[in-house]
Amino acid sequence: MIRMRGRLVVLQVLVVSLLALLAVRLWQVQVVRGKEFVAAAMETRTRDVVVPAVRGQILDSAGRPLVRNRTRLVVSVDRTSLNRMEGNGRVVLQRLATVLDRRPADLRERIRACGPGVARPCWPGSPYQPIPIDDHVTTREALQILERQEEFPGVTAEVQAVREYPGSTAGAQALGYLQPITQSEMEKRAGSRTVFSGVDLVGRDGLESVYDSALRGVPGLRRVQVDRLGKVIGVERQVPSTSGDTLITSIDAKVQAVTEKALADAMKSAPRADGAGAVVLDVRTGRVVALASAPTYNPAIWTGGISERDYQRLLSGKAGKPLVSRAIKGEFAPGSTFKVTSVSAMLKDGYPLHGQYDCPGSFMVGSRPFNNFHGIAMGTMTLHTALVKSCDTIFYRAAYEQWLRDGGLKAKAKTKEPMANMARAFGFGRPTGIDLPGESAGRIPDRQWKKDLWAVTKTDNCKRAKSGYPEVAKGDPSRAAFLKQLAYENCVEGYQWRPGDAANFSIGQGDVLVTPLQLAAAYAALVGDGKLRSPRLGWALVRPDGSMVKEIKVPVVRKLPISATERAYIKGALSDVPSDGTAAGAFVGFPMNKVKIGGKTGTAEVYGKADTSWFASFAPTDRPRFVVVVMVSQGGMGAETAAPAARKIYEGIYGFTPTGGPAPAALPAGRPASEPPMIKRDGTVAR
Repeated sequence: MIRMRGRLVVLQVLVVSLLALLAVRLWQVQVVRGKEFVAAAMETRTRDVVVPAVRGQILDSAGRPLVRNRTRLVVSVDRTSLNRMEGNGRVVLQRLATVLDRRPADLRERIRACGPGVARPCWPGSPYQPIPIDDHVTTREALQILERQEEFPGVTAEVQAVREYPGSTAGAQALGYLQPITQSEMEKRAGSRTVFSGVDLVGRDGLESVYDSALRGVPGLRRVQVDRLGKVIGVERQVPSTSGDTLITSIDAKVQAVTEKALADAMKSAPRADGAGAVVLDVRTGRVVALASAPTYNPAIWTGGISERDYQRLLSGKAGKPLVSRAIKGEFAPGSTFKVTSVSAMLKDGYPLHGQYDCPGSFMVGSRPFNNFHGIAMGTMTLHTALVKSCDTIFYRAAYEQWLRDGGLKAKAKTKEPMANMARAFGFGRPTGIDLPGESAGRIPDRQWKKDLWAVTKTDNCKRAKSGYPEVAKGDPSRAAFLKQLAYENCVEGYQWRPGDAANFSIGQGDVLVTPLQLAAAYAALVGDGKLRSPRLGWALVRPDGSMVKEIKVPVVRKLPISATERAYIKGALSDVPSDGTAAGAFVGFPMNKVKIGGKTGTAEVYGKADTSWFASFAPTDRPRFVVVVMVSQGGMGAETAAPAARKIYEGIYGFTPTGGPAPAALPAGRPASEPPMIKRDGTVAR
């Protein structure tokens, strides 16, 4: 009995102790940490839903849409929610696949994270945002998901805006594309003024990238109350999103279409052509009227996720790397189109403007003969005729003489290098600064560049001078022998700026590289007011209600270091090229009495490939409004491929048929738009 009472006492003490402990714990929870737990409880009953902003449109200079939004029903999946379910949401995906008439494996591929070794389709964005898996959903399919939400946890179906490209492939590289923002990008930009949300798409290239912050707008926020199952039971707070600004560009959609077709035709006309680029500039303002590259692609391929096959094609050299804009990124030897800088350098160096110059069929540069085209001698002529007939030997002589005055192989302590410095003054050797990402700088070689290159390549050249090129010798012994000899020369004296380097430079050959855009900007300055400008595609940013945010100015970079008289002389010579010079054959039948074209052909040799075809031009010659530059890689002679393509662009702009008759004109007034279009308060364009 006593033992029993002892046990009851122990039990009573234990119960009292537990009650005391519970009381202390309740005091801690309710009093000491009460506010903390109340906040936590409230947090579990609310959810912040980001409301994406409608992205701004991209319009042409007449207000026509280049990129616009189209509403579609989009089904998205929360991968985090699926991974918390049994079997990582396998049952839910199977149900979803049945509704969407898709294979479950396809859906699983779309929601996996992109990374090394992961083929597309995959998800390149943040793992914490809804992943769109189908943007072509019917209303019936969406209702099946929404009305049976308990069977599709983590799955949403809602109307979203997706990008649409009315011009299909037109200007694809200039416009760019969108991709989901990655988690690392969100973390990097967490402290910036730019607001990002987990459901944002960001520009990855072109105008979409450069003007991303303005186009994207500001996401809204909707704070909702949910029950323990996550079902919405009320809205606690709502902040509306702010639509992105509309970007008005200087591109004219009709001229762009004409330019794209001219490039496509040029590629077809040259069997070995592997790429082309074209630029149409407004001479007076420096604004871009058209910017095209071939081969091209349709940016809509990115919408809704891209397949591995399509992704690899965009990057494939065999397909011509359509993702790359040859107009701003392609670097090629410019051939005789470059002679405008060589003439300018000669004039700056004291050669007489109205002097007489001998044009032999061949000229000895050091110990090596440098020949005219087909070795044709053309007698004595002016610099005007030298440009019209494209005499090479006059430029070889001038370059050789300048090279000797700089000390030849034993360079002076301070060299003038007139041609290299003039080329830089024309904007070559550095990016133009256009409002597009990834622009190439080109290359202007000189004595210092040669030394720097030698320092980097000496070890490899000396090694190859001994071992040769056995991998090349198997298929082409003569080329292997040439490469071995070249490696030896570069090993021993590769630091020297040889006379042949100077001669090749003078006619845009050798190591000189330019982009079509650089050449267009240089010609616009030459035939315009002498001011070199940094071209712009963006013209103005306006709010959806039409109010102006800002006008995008075209910066003036510098003034060409030649006089107005010298510029007029060179322009006069170029004005005769399409009618009486190297491009005359390409412009037979063109109504020069209505619109006279000026320009310069270029045929640049490339070892192991067909020549690069160039034509740099302007019109009308009396008061130029347009500069048109066309480049076709492996297109052959400039007069064969590039010049005919430029002619088609002018025919489209002014409204001429190939026989010179009238046709619908892309620009009936014969000039680009002088001011951006007005946007009404309802978002429509005032015509």
